[in-house]
Amino acid sequence: MSWQPNPLEEQRLEKLARLREAGIEPYPLRVERSHTTAEAIAAFEAAAEGDTVAVTLCGRLLSVRDMGKSVFADIADESGRVQLFLRRDDVGEEAHAHFRKLLDLGDFISASGEMFRTRMGEVSLHARGWTLLSKAISPLPVAKEQEVDGQVVRYSAFADLEERYRQRYADLAVNPEVRDIFRARARMVSALRRFMDDNGFLEVETPILQPLYGGAAARPFTTYHNQLKQELYLRISFELYLKRLLVGGYERVYEIGRDFRNEGVSFKHNPEFTQLEFYAAYWDYRDVMDFTERMLAAAARETLGTTTITFQGHTIDFGAAWQRLTMRDAIRQFAEIDYMDYPDATSLAKAIKDIGGEAPPNAPWGKLIDGLLGDFVEPRLIQPTFILDYPRDISPLAKSVPGDPLHVERFEFFIGGMEMGNAFTELNDPQEQRRRFEALQETFGKDDEERNPIDEDYLRAMRYGMPPNGGFGMGIDRLAMLLTDSRTLREVLLFPHLRERDE
Repeated sequence: MSWQPNPLEEQRLEKLARLREAGIEPYPLRVERSHTTAEAIAAFEAAAEGDTVAVTLCGRLLSVRDMGKSVFADIADESGRVQLFLRRDDVGEEAHAHFRKLLDLGDFISASGEMFRTRMGEVSLHARGWTLLSKAISPLPVAKEQEVDGQVVRYSAFADLEERYRQRYADLAVNPEVRDIFRARARMVSALRRFMDDNGFLEVETPILQPLYGGAAARPFTTYHNQLKQELYLRISFELYLKRLLVGGYERVYEIGRDFRNEGVSFKHNPEFTQLEFYAAYWDYRDVMDFTERMLAAAARETLGTTTITFQGHTIDFGAAWQRLTMRDAIRQFAEIDYMDYPDATSLAKAIKDIGGEAPPNAPWGKLIDGLLGDFVEPRLIQPTFILDYPRDISPLAKSVPGDPLHVERFEFFIGGMEMGNAFTELNDPQEQRRRFEALQETFGKDDEERNPIDEDYLRAMRYGMPPNGGFGMGIDRLAMLLTDSRTLREVLLFPHLRERDE
């Protein structure tokens, strides 16, 4: 549906026309700025008494207090906000009238003059002139403050919470704390990248459009390349391409980028998400666990200045030694069932139903065990915890636990009641890998998301010789949730996917 201005927007459009009639261009081609607001205040504070600090500042108009012959206003840029003081005698009668009558909150302006301190002690700009930079036609939502039990509580500017995500631009404009979340996320990603680089890893880029999908258990998005006349898939994982690079002679590689999975949406799932994956030659999953502990402690420290965080009311310490439990022991502890007492899917499914769990029909043995973990164990794992040694039939890319044909050297780690990442002692035997892939085809039905196609090129790469290695994958978005104490993935994605809404 095309845009139809509401009454407030009609008023602003009328002011826009009047500005143009007065010869004022509301969207000028060039802009001059000498300082950010923070730089201007700092320069004034540092200047010797009596020195003049002349500046030109730019920002969004946040408030106006009209005193008649003089006006106080606040503008904000990314660095902060500053008060403007304008007098009719300084800027001229016409410019003074236009400022009072034709500007609106949300407009971008520039102002030039000298910094000074008001009688109330506030460092401000005594404006000698101003310029309109961008006329805002739609008014921004207004945040509200209310006193509750003696404390001032600030409520979102949006009555409908979901509109914050649909109109993230407006959300960012009116909620500085939301901008802080994404600054923290950026610091976190930089910290992870720096840690990888400092530990001898090479950052690489692998294909997003792939002729085959693999490396994870997920349903892909499908597209079509017209020139190549080829069906392609958006990647669900980086794994198989990164491990090809180990064959090529690199010993430590990593990638931070987007994966795409055509699955459900929830507070911790989005169809596209950011992932960190790395692979290190001559490591096993124990080396990866040790590295993971150090990496996340460093990321928390660089992002927040501490390894102790608060997440949804829980105090979590990234700096302490992480708990390590086998999958079997964890399920025995929290679900009070030993899945090894049930050697086939039929008997295990019945036992799961007997304790009030869910057992999807025709699910393989390993998938039922993974369901037990998700239902009974995952929500209890608040402090950083490694769950290790997973069923082989759902872990086709991992080496077997020595002397145990049913389990592999795989771990997932959990923090704040969420699964955060996945890692293996990677399988490097090409013949065994083929057998695993073929077994997977038989174990899972044709339409099951766990049933990936067999990647013959990956098997060919393995036949050239792949060094023993440990691999790791982690969701960046969930880590951002933890470090910013956000209750949903949508809080840490600038533009999350949402269902269509009838306008």
